[in-house]
Amino acid sequence: MNDERTTPEPKGTSDHEFGLRLGVMAALMLLFFLAIVSKLLGIQVFDVKKYRAKASRQYEVMVTETARRGRILDRHGRPLAESVESISFYADPKHVTDPGAAAQLFSETFGKSRRHYLDLFRKKRRFVWLERNVPVAQAAKLMSQKIKGIGFRREQHRYYLNVGAQLIGLTDRDNKGISGLEKSFDKELRGRDGVRVFQRSATGERYPAPDAEQVLPMNGNDVTLTIDADVQGILEEEIAQAVAEFKARSAMGIVMDARTGEIIAMANHPTFDMNRRSGLTADQMRNRAVTDMFEPGSTFKIVMAAAATEALQWRADRLVDGHGGTLTLYGKHIRDHEPFETITFQKAIIESSNVVAASTAMKVGPEVFYRYARALGFGQKTGVGLIGESGGRLKPVSRWGSLTLPWMGYGYQVMATPLQVLQAYATMANDGARMRPFVIKSVTGPDGKKVMENVPLKVAQALKPETARYMAKEYFRAVVEKGTGKLAAIEGIPVAGKTGTAQKLHNGSYQGWRYYVASFAGFFPCDNPQYAAIIVVDEPQTEYYASAVAAPAFSRVCGRALACSLEMQKRLSMKAPEKELLDRVSTVVVPDLKGLRESDAAKLLEWNGLKLEPFGSSGGSVTSQSIAPGSKVEKETKVRVRLTKRVQQVMDTKQDRRADGAAR
Repeated sequence: MNDERTTPEPKGTSDHEFGLRLGVMAALMLLFFLAIVSKLLGIQVFDVKKYRAKASRQYEVMVTETARRGRILDRHGRPLAESVESISFYADPKHVTDPGAAAQLFSETFGKSRRHYLDLFRKKRRFVWLERNVPVAQAAKLMSQKIKGIGFRREQHRYYLNVGAQLIGLTDRDNKGISGLEKSFDKELRGRDGVRVFQRSATGERYPAPDAEQVLPMNGNDVTLTIDADVQGILEEEIAQAVAEFKARSAMGIVMDARTGEIIAMANHPTFDMNRRSGLTADQMRNRAVTDMFEPGSTFKIVMAAAATEALQWRADRLVDGHGGTLTLYGKHIRDHEPFETITFQKAIIESSNVVAASTAMKVGPEVFYRYARALGFGQKTGVGLIGESGGRLKPVSRWGSLTLPWMGYGYQVMATPLQVLQAYATMANDGARMRPFVIKSVTGPDGKKVMENVPLKVAQALKPETARYMAKEYFRAVVEKGTGKLAAIEGIPVAGKTGTAQKLHNGSYQGWRYYVASFAGFFPCDNPQYAAIIVVDEPQTEYYASAVAAPAFSRVCGRALACSLEMQKRLSMKAPEKELLDRVSTVVVPDLKGLRESDAAKLLEWNGLKLEPFGSSGGSVTSQSIAPGSKVEKETKVRVRLTKRVQQVMDTKQDRRADGAAR
């Protein structure tokens, strides 16, 4: 049996393996060290901004401070639109510990179903809006309660005096203009939002970051209009009355300063409540005074009269042929309401003879007639600068048919807006000088300095001054004094103007008494014209002649405007009449002031013709009022309110602690 002995390995081999293992370990350690160094370099050098921002998000919060939207003011500085504070509630559904109780509380406060709020709390998002733009008075109770997972933001809510709805327009919930002047001047009104940076301590308390740049909000500019709120209110009331009285489809009206082109009032009916938008339609929001075109009918005879007076050198006593009340051209009949024979040119205008207007237009000729129509502003935008303005429709002579000229002589085969017709009459009133209509008087910055100011702009000398004066005196004043416009007269003030009763094209024909447009355009006082106005009533049903529909409305609007406007009285050198409340409103409704700051409550009362009598903590919020909301009281009544800072302090503290993560 052989002995087997283990031969030991050579010492060199064992050392080699150990060294190899040691090298591998060293290499691994070196790689590990390099990885750590690389990561540190990435964090501290290459990606420092990324990680610094990530760290900042852990202890810093940026809060946007919304700039106060600028005001829209009337020509006397009275606010037509202003931003007041409102409250919006939001929630982080993950942190709402008792959804049922919270839903019940919101349901009782805002009137929506409990299930509505429960559905919001069940959403798989970290942020949901519960209510937007709630009045402070309605939100005050919830704001003072601590509900885990629910917070609120102070936002701006646009409050309107509720006149000039289509002209002024509206804003959306994010305070952005969506129609009217609110939209076209949104950039000027919005201002610039500010940003505040807060840091959070270990206990969750927030405080302004000491090293961060705090950007203060810059409030929006104020936009001052040429509108007079009093005249605007009168115009809106009167055209609404005309619609109701004659069961009309709609109505429009404009009052203009004939010397400067300033729009004193511009109204449309139907209209809408600017502070309550439920059921609002696009049809109600349309500014018909500048968007809608219609065949003007006899108000367009100003073109025929101007061309005959200036180009043909006709005078008032010129004899013209009335053709027995009927003129047949190319198989079509042009008829008058009476069988006129030979009459003076003045009487033809006074009695609104279509036959004479058509035959006179043909004597003038197409090129000359077209030139006067363009000179008076037809077939082109006025330049008033309002959204959706139409340029009307005046075909070039090359596209005229055999009947275009005679029909155009009495206001057919041409389309115009109410503003274009008014501009033509204001041109005659202003010694033949056509002014650009405008509604923006100026734009003023938060510092009180004017950013922009509009001045009267003469567009063209459409008529010779002597022509314009002769027409006003001999033709259009006579229309009111002894013609179709008698009911447009204003007691003690000489008026010049013209009625227009135009059949509308319906289903391809001018048949049907239900489809008429009744209008009256004129100016006053005739011997020294200062103001021009137009009333247009669309599809009146119980009566359709403009002499009975539009002319009386013109008289009421201008008469009441003169009685209430000290500016008009001064311009016309009138003595102020004994104060009579012509707006027919002696009582007003007291608004709900609870929760409003003292300044906002005072403004709201002022808009409603009431006065604030505060007691308590100056600058605080309203906790009670002496006259219950909804009560009717006489204008100038004082409403006594109690003010306290308690609610305000609770709101400020709650907002600071709960606004984290709110959508902006």
